[in-house]
Amino acid sequence: MILPKLTKLELRIMETFWSRGACSIREIQEAFPERGRPAYTTVQTTVYRLERKKALRCVKRIGNANIFEAVISRDAAQRRLIDDLLALFGGRTKPVMAHLIASGKLTLDDVKEAQKDLRKLTRKETSQ
Repeated sequence: MILPKLTKLELRIMETFWSRGACSIREIQEAFPERGRPAYTTVQTTVYRLERKKALRCVKRIGNANIFEAVISRDAAQRRLIDDLLALFGGRTKPVMAHLIASGKLTLDDVKEAQKDLRKLTRKETSQ
């Protein structure tokens, strides 16, 4: 399955589904902070766009309200974003890692966890 590219607003809306589960458009709109909350019609348009992208699906209808749920997972969307970011660097991870280190966002614990994951991956590949 090819994952769709998601805009910033689409990701914010998807976050509501990932944290709350199935929602109506009104529930999604009300999940935004009151200050800076997008208009109902903006959320509605974006939800229908996400449905066309197959990121959401309508699961039921209550009165006039459609209830939607996420089709793609948070992990899948994050992987897509990271792949897109790496593509900007020609697939090289070193510039991204260097930035994370310089900004203080990559900790020694993160590096140790990554080393564990790499060891597991290496063991899995050698056992196959």
